[in-house]
Amino acid sequence: MTPAGTVAASMRVSVLLGQKALGMEERAVPVPEGDQVLVEVSKVGVCGSDVHYYRDGRIGPFVVDAPLVLGHELSGRIVAVGPNVDRSRIGQRVAVEPQKPCRRCSQCKAGRYNLCPFMEFYATPPIDGAFCEYVAIEEDFAHPVPDSISDEAAALLEPLSVGIAAARKGRIVPGSRVLIAGGGPIGVITAQAARAFGAAEIIVSDPVADRRKMAERFGATSTVDPTKESTTDLQVDCFIDACGIPAAIVAGMESVRGAGTVVIVGTGSDTVAMPIPTIMNKELNVTGVFRYTDTWPLGAHLVATGQVELDPLVTGRFGLDDVENALNADLLPGSLKSIVAVR
Repeated sequence: MTPAGTVAASMRVSVLLGQKALGMEERAVPVPEGDQVLVEVSKVGVCGSDVHYYRDGRIGPFVVDAPLVLGHELSGRIVAVGPNVDRSRIGQRVAVEPQKPCRRCSQCKAGRYNLCPFMEFYATPPIDGAFCEYVAIEEDFAHPVPDSISDEAAALLEPLSVGIAAARKGRIVPGSRVLIAGGGPIGVITAQAARAFGAAEIIVSDPVADRRKMAERFGATSTVDPTKESTTDLQVDCFIDACGIPAAIVAGMESVRGAGTVVIVGTGSDTVAMPIPTIMNKELNVTGVFRYTDTWPLGAHLVATGQVELDPLVTGRFGLDDVENALNADLLPGSLKSIVAVR
């Protein structure tokens, strides 16, 4: 690890060169400008979006048409600062919110900076991500973390932020009944977020027994095998899709009470045939989650106070030279969350 206040001249970078093609490069270390800080990367979580870009070369309108550095769930330590940043931040452990909004458009000014049309988001073409040794980010998006939170958990504050955003959009309050489709990383983390928001009943639907068991370990009050059981009679307050499977989305909508909320989080098919009579007759509130706003402080609080557990979700650890295996780890039995340990 580089001593605080000193920075190497070059860094190792794992680069996506094409579909299922990765290479290692040596690049210059970014120089923090203005109100930026330079973060020496410690841990990076592997997200489903990273896997989609690696295998398919695209996610919806976002297409990889040039070499791209993947990875946007990260933690590290500030080793240098721009001229407008207090040097006392050097040496601070941080979790990085991996986005740079313009802060000037109508969406940013309304507080919806996640919808900024000029957003520069890590590992979304053409913006490089964090499978490398150093990254630069605006200082207010480098969130301090207490020593009680590990580097791995600090990196996973990013997917927790998705769960928090889903719970907020789902209007989850103490006593809510919630159905979540998908027992993968986002589904399990969202279940924990729902529990922290006070949900009284959290039902996770997934066809894989190991994932249902994991969901029950982390927040779910019960689970359902959708290949054997119907959820349409549940009449929950909120349905959150965390799998992106069209059939699961439709079944989830049918499971919501009148005037309830449907939150689409999962990345799957580009189009889904919506049950329009169900939406109309029940006056369902159907919305999506696109990243997050102002979630890191709450996420760090939930982890530091034990209301959300992130460390036990890690099932695979890989080095920067082994990113390809990290991206394929979801194919292994029992895999939930993989971490690339840069340091």
